[in-house]
Amino acid sequence: MLTFCPLQGSLSDSIVSQSLLELDGGVKVLIDVGWDESFSVEKLREIEKQTPTLSLILLTHATVSHLAAYAHCCKNFPLFTRIPVYATRPVIDLGRTLTQEIYASTPVAATTISSTSLAEVSYSYSQTQASESQFLLQPPTPEEIARYFSLIQPLKYSQPHQPLPSPFSPPLNGLTITAYNAGHTLGGTIWHIQHGLESIVYAVDWNQARENVFSGAAWLAGEHGGVGAAEVIEQLRKPTALICSSRTPESTLSRPRRDEQLLESLKLCIARGGTVLIPVDSSARVLELAYLLEHAWRTEVANDNHTFKTSRLYLAGRNVHSTMKLARSMLEWMDDNIVREFEAVTDGSRRAGGNQDGGKGPGPFDFRHLRLLDRKAQIEHVLGPETGESEPRGKVILASDSSLEWGFSKDVLRSIAGDARNLVILTERPNLAGNGSPSIARTLWDWWKERRDGVATEQTTGGDTFEQVYGGGRELIVTDAQRQPLEGNELTVYQQWLATQRQLQATLQSGGATSLEQSADAIDDASSESSTESDESETEQQGKALNVSTTMGQASRKKVVLKDEDLGVTILLKKKGVYDFDVRGKKGRERMFPVAIRRRRIDEFGELIRPEDYLRAEEREETDGLEAGNGARGDHSGGLGKKRKWEDIGASKRGGVAASNKRPPFNRRQSSGEGDAEAVSGAPEGDELDALEDEDDAVAGPSKLRFFKDTITVNMRIAFVDFSGLHDRRSLSMLIPLIQPRKLILVAGNRDETQNLATDCKKLLSVQMGTSEANAVNVFTPEVGVSVDASVDTNAWIVKLADPLVKRLQWQKLRGLGIVTVTGLLISGQAADEEQGLHGDEGANKRLKTVASSSDDTSIVATTTAGSQTNSAVPILDVLPPNMISALRTAAQPLHVGDLRLADLRRALQTSGHTAEFRGEGTLLVDGTVVVRKMATGRIEVESISLPVSSGPAAAGGGTFYEVKRIIYEGLAVVAGA
Repeated sequence: MLTFCPLQGSLSDSIVSQSLLELDGGVKVLIDVGWDESFSVEKLREIEKQTPTLSLILLTHATVSHLAAYAHCCKNFPLFTRIPVYATRPVIDLGRTLTQEIYASTPVAATTISSTSLAEVSYSYSQTQASESQFLLQPPTPEEIARYFSLIQPLKYSQPHQPLPSPFSPPLNGLTITAYNAGHTLGGTIWHIQHGLESIVYAVDWNQARENVFSGAAWLAGEHGGVGAAEVIEQLRKPTALICSSRTPESTLSRPRRDEQLLESLKLCIARGGTVLIPVDSSARVLELAYLLEHAWRTEVANDNHTFKTSRLYLAGRNVHSTMKLARSMLEWMDDNIVREFEAVTDGSRRAGGNQDGGKGPGPFDFRHLRLLDRKAQIEHVLGPETGESEPRGKVILASDSSLEWGFSKDVLRSIAGDARNLVILTERPNLAGNGSPSIARTLWDWWKERRDGVATEQTTGGDTFEQVYGGGRELIVTDAQRQPLEGNELTVYQQWLATQRQLQATLQSGGATSLEQSADAIDDASSESSTESDESETEQQGKALNVSTTMGQASRKKVVLKDEDLGVTILLKKKGVYDFDVRGKKGRERMFPVAIRRRRIDEFGELIRPEDYLRAEEREETDGLEAGNGARGDHSGGLGKKRKWEDIGASKRGGVAASNKRPPFNRRQSSGEGDAEAVSGAPEGDELDALEDEDDAVAGPSKLRFFKDTITVNMRIAFVDFSGLHDRRSLSMLIPLIQPRKLILVAGNRDETQNLATDCKKLLSVQMGTSEANAVNVFTPEVGVSVDASVDTNAWIVKLADPLVKRLQWQKLRGLGIVTVTGLLISGQAADEEQGLHGDEGANKRLKTVASSSDDTSIVATTTAGSQTNSAVPILDVLPPNMISALRTAAQPLHVGDLRLADLRRALQTSGHTAEFRGEGTLLVDGTVVVRKMATGRIEVESISLPVSSGPAAAGGGTFYEVKRIIYEGLAVVAGA
């Protein structure tokens, strides 16, 4: 059984990706936990509903539309963190930085408390007031986000893995998941899920074409997209169901033409002193754009191009330093050209003339011209008036996010919109968030499509034309979200709601005991007290005390102010200046003085160790001297055992304080603008930008959300260059007939393009199969929330196996499956009843499935000689009479069933005493004389140089060649003819 249900993003303009697969035995797989710029919790209702029944979660891309809601679900949905999650390493790391940037950039991501939930606890206050107030949930901290993403299990490409189920999931029964390269993003994944007879390929947002940074999708045989290959790899061919995205770009350009169009647009704008804004995401496609622009600047500056030498290039994002640092450590996940460029740099080779006296050249992501900005004050300084300049310099700013609804891109747009010299370049088709109003990027996209106020047509060096649409003085409404603290009755309602939610979570979550232990550090155990009251009232009072203690401890971490009556006897510890508490009439723990028991903090390795407790005497003196010298200036760099920042070392040296550490300070290799800005522009702007800091206006504690609208006049130009990195219609038309899916499910696209693509795919598959469209492969286009059944269609008949036949069956085990060949005589059930006296349903009905080829892993071959199912009674399969056995001995040809994996063969050969090692893709060398190759079609070829073997483990069997063949056959099931 295979049931697929799109939870979001099907037959709509929304790009949110959420899909649910349900397999045999109740196994449920959630693929992607996407969100959009609206951050609406309504888009997560179905995930919250399905959480207690999920078996595992798979993540495909490190983008907002695929995993932005992961941290929200971990923090606010009980049991969600107990579900195993799988993704590739780049998706995990880049997804973490993306999520941290989202919550640091906009308060909307924290989401608001529903008015219904507030109305339930605000019984003593006006429900109208509670429903109108948009109380914000506490967002996950960066540490919590890092912990949530550390729970994800990393996988490598082409690595079959049998996942562990969640504690509340049924057994997975051998379910296997394998990740393949999807292109489009770093670590992007095409998932192959094997479960029994079901083989599912989930491919959403993939790109077959190679780019500057990302290699093509791994559909075809060969490395990195299979350049020159003509067949789909065996693992992805003929799946039970292919789940594919139907979103394709409207117009496609080759990579060189696309890059040229972008650079020509930039050159025209910066030549007239304008500023170019390119809104991008902060974790995925930004790598392609950053690499392209950095290398374009290197080339143009080396060619002494004055326009590029005098212009500035910036990349703005809250976590952009972390993202680029991670990119430098993941070069092996990128295209081969990136790897070769990095190897050339590490070998010390120079591109120009092999000059070795200048040291190593910059690596692929060692930016010399691209300046990284991570603070709003730096953005304001860059966009501010330039002093000492005769004419304005051109600027190119890559800023997150691509929707222009949050991040630095909105701030840049507000500053440059009024000047006609400026330009904004959209790099992908914006989506509709579904909250009733389009995003800013969608509004600009609509204006670009309308072309109401005129178009400036330009031509590239290669002869292609591109258009820049004038803004024409239109007014654009920009909405800003701000966090404001709660006051008065709002704070009281929030406290009541918080106490209720904490009690519910402590009751629902099985890990509530751990939370209780952590939150009650200053409260004695309730079980140590004695009372003369009845057991029933004692239990009741202890339960109330535990609930209050849990609420109090958790609320204290959220900086919620509790009343004196809520604190109880712990007011003696929690409130200053209180030394007396009335215990008359109290019960349970309220009658005892609270004792603060400070529990030791431990982790999975044991008790936490403070390094400063183990300093030597001379080290302690040096540390004390440094602290005494830096204390007056408020310097917290410290010595051994103290946390320090990279810039603190340099600051101490500039300030004249001699570093007394025995190890020399490590100088971090800086990006451009940190250490290389002077080399690029000759001005110390990098130091000025590094010194700028944002004002700390963050609101701590309970808060609410307020929106403020502003209107700006748009006179700048608008352009569009497609850098979405998605597959086009031509790639789909070529690949789907090669993949040959039994069922095709199209998701992730709007209604028109999905239905048009479904019609085209049905025609292609019908032509390939030589049948009419009515009898062709089923193509499903499900609505959001509608399930489709995509199970395997097999021709099956129900028969009874006679007892004498069952006793003769000899089952063969293959990868947890049982295989047997059956040759018998099929007789009608009525005749069997008359001859053998069988009445009623004796024995279980068996399904016998006909094998058409050796590609089926589980098969029961039935060779029948006579009889037909003409009666309504269930037919009987009985043993053959002796006079018919010899005549039917050659009726069924023997065949081998199974899928040989070279890794398993290598392990078996090494166990038998042979030397086996891989030599290239799909090639295994055994004992230096025998080569085993696995072709793209699954065929195994064994070649030998026919050297005699006088000794060793293969001598008795006639040589290594025959020993290898014997081990290969042992890994397969031989289905005999009779």
